[in-house]
Amino acid sequence: MKIVIAGGTGFLGEPLVRRLTAGGHDVAVLSRDPAKVRAGRGVAWDGRSQGAWSAEVAKAEVVINLAGENIGEGRWTADRKRRLINSRLHATNAIVEALQKNDKHPTFVSASAIGYYGPHGDEILAEDSPRGSGFLAELVEQWEDAARKAESITRLVLPRFGVVLARSGGALGQMLLPFRFGVGGPIGSGKQWMSWVDRDDVLRAVSWLIERESAHGVYNVTAPDPARNRDFVRALGRALHRPAIMPAPAFALKIAFGEMAEEILLTGQRVVPKRLLAEGFTFESTDLDATLRRILS
Repeated sequence: MKIVIAGGTGFLGEPLVRRLTAGGHDVAVLSRDPAKVRAGRGVAWDGRSQGAWSAEVAKAEVVINLAGENIGEGRWTADRKRRLINSRLHATNAIVEALQKNDKHPTFVSASAIGYYGPHGDEILAEDSPRGSGFLAELVEQWEDAARKAESITRLVLPRFGVVLARSGGALGQMLLPFRFGVGGPIGSGKQWMSWVDRDDVLRAVSWLIERESAHGVYNVTAPDPARNRDFVRALGRALHRPAIMPAPAFALKIAFGEMAEEILLTGQRVVPKRLLAEGFTFESTDLDATLRRILS
């Protein structure tokens, strides 16, 4: 198949491109600097304006949108919030506009996030749960609404990704340093839920959603058994053979990260992949201890 990916050089994008090219697909990667594309075929774009890249989208059988600045890097100042919003909406709007020239009724996989559900307690959240409150929930809703403008001309799939685990990068990459110095531990109370998922399962799920012609709409992409933060860090400590007893105080995190600490670090969501499981997808990594041992071995 001819596949176009925006955000194909990032934490999820590059390994996904490698997986798809290994499967024999022709993958074009939209990038502001095509010379730096290490997997797939680099195609220049600016993330907001139509250009030569639009012809690639117009001919594609599958378009995957992973574009957007990292939510977890840096304090959410007013300027950073604008960048987080614009990096997603401008890219999605540009892709939807280019898709209007595609007469193949392609598959459009547009990334989303479980931040849609907002901060929650112990409530189990599936795809039909309502949108929560807060900046991140509002951002994700806008992001999904932008993608839904292509619903009449594509098979639209909206994977809501959880906390994706891999050795390099992502949330786990940020957590490793204090553990290696023996000062790792729970964040705040440690009671908040972490809806984790192995990156390999994410790549498999995206491939599965592309190949399954009946798949459409929202899918939670999280492991079936989320963990409380305190249990997650204990499992991480066991995998690293390090203690996990030094909590990060809530007040210090609020001072350092402000609103981001409230929405991402100190609260969480207990999300389950109801639709993926019901429709026959099988997760390979469901045991947290085993997953962390394998990733960090």
